[in-house]
Amino acid sequence: MAQKIDWQNLGFKYMQTDCYVRLDYKDGQWSKVQVCTEPFLELHIAATCFHYGQACFEGMKAFSRADGSVGVFRPEQNARRMDATARRLMMVAPPEELFMEAVETVIKQNRDWVPPYGTGASLYLRPVLMGSSPHVGVHPSEDYIFLLLCMPVGPYYKNGFFPVKAYIQEAYDRAAPRGVGNVKAAGNYASGMLGDFDGKGKGYPICLYLDSTTHTYIDEFGTSNFLGITKNNTYVTPDSSSILPSITNDSLQVIALDLGMAVEKRPVAISELTQFAEVGACGTAAVITPVYSITHGEKIYTFGKEQEAGETLTKLFKQIQGIQYGEVEDTHGWMVEI
Repeated sequence: MAQKIDWQNLGFKYMQTDCYVRLDYKDGQWSKVQVCTEPFLELHIAATCFHYGQACFEGMKAFSRADGSVGVFRPEQNARRMDATARRLMMVAPPEELFMEAVETVIKQNRDWVPPYGTGASLYLRPVLMGSSPHVGVHPSEDYIFLLLCMPVGPYYKNGFFPVKAYIQEAYDRAAPRGVGNVKAAGNYASGMLGDFDGKGKGYPICLYLDSTTHTYIDEFGTSNFLGITKNNTYVTPDSSSILPSITNDSLQVIALDLGMAVEKRPVAISELTQFAEVGACGTAAVITPVYSITHGEKIYTFGKEQEAGETLTKLFKQIQGIQYGEVEDTHGWMVEI
């Protein structure tokens, strides 16, 4: 059972809940969903997840809604993205229906840990897939473990929906062209830590990465997609084979169209930063993080006010949050009720 929690002041960090769920792939078949209470695994020391990086994960959220129900935001898209990642890493992901069963099971088993409506918090779900067969020669695993854990979380950034300063990281690249930047491989985040923490050490909460070939086009922030709102109110986001397809970004583009905005997904040159009235970083964890400034060498680009999010980003943020919390009609059928 959930302990007494200060729902209003949750951070974005691990918290042990009642259980997680597990599936095992062996002899070409997935097991049934298993409920596990101890947060530890026993794995072979030669498992491919350790030696060859056969590991990936997803992130999604469940919300207590205005009508008392609990809904998950577009979980089928996470299942499909995990499948795409698995195929790129020569892994086997659970089929969508089994993924969805795991989602339903872990939420029902941890119902007391879903933050109450009105707190601004949510239940974060973390599906993980890893290769478990022992190999010391480079070879894909024959067996896989799928885990789905959950925990109540507050804002990803301490101040929530509040402008931050970003830094263009050119000492390190986020992803190689035709590499694995467009899938959610666990190793992407390990290789990105040094650049991100270098930026944090300079006083910037997030780093923006450029294309690895020419360093003249925007790719994405370290853990989230880039979006810009032009001075004529057009939603612009980069198109690159090295960018992870963001379910949040995709949803925001649909919402922007609903609001009568134009949407452009295309290569975005770094020189275009002067054309944006607002800039944001978007992803599951933070939804939208407004960006007040971007530092590129000696040059600093600024967007809007330092202490206040822009009007359009605020509108987009309230709309997507309204859908998630059941305060705005879900016209696109994105929420899956548990």
